[in-house]
Amino acid sequence: MFIARISKGRTVKQFVLGVLIVPTMVTFLWMSGFGGSALYLETGGIAEIAAAVEADQTTSLFILLDQFPFSIVMSVLAIILILSFFVTSSDSGSLVIDGLTSGGKMHSPVGQRVFWASAEGGVAAILLVGGGLGALQAGAISTGLPFVIVLLFMCYSLQQGMSREYREHLSSSKEEERESYRELVQRLLSKQNKDN
Repeated sequence: MFIARISKGRTVKQFVLGVLIVPTMVTFLWMSGFGGSALYLETGGIAEIAAAVEADQTTSLFILLDQFPFSIVMSVLAIILILSFFVTSSDSGSLVIDGLTSGGKMHSPVGQRVFWASAEGGVAAILLVGGGLGALQAGAISTGLPFVIVLLFMCYSLQQGMSREYREHLSSSKEEERESYRELVQRLLSKQNKDN
């Protein structure tokens, strides 16, 4: 729903490029660059990246970044990227929930959206405090399986909508073609009448 809202007015080609190809390429470059660097540092004995990951996954990125020039700048940029990821993910999630609960309205009250964002944060905080990171991960995974069923219905709906739109496009283009033939015949007849 979030992607549909920000993609309104775009073509299918632009949508596929912006939603599927660009993020995939950015992820590929990120994983290739930093993953390859981590493997090089580990196999070359330059840094103990694998041990850092086993000890604490949350600090492993910063241990990797310490091996690069301008490590402080890169660490600050990494923190900014992580924060922006969390903020935009939470914002898009609250936008979707808000849209669903308001009956699909494009502009619902701001307080309602703030409520849903706060509720998301509250649930995450309760899971973290109550059971730690494991409980939060288990909650995310357990909600994933039912959502697969929703995604399958969405795929079917997308296929049906695209087929219907394609049929409508074909029928409208045939109608336009008929109209252009009529206009051509009318022009030829009017030209012939003028010549006579």
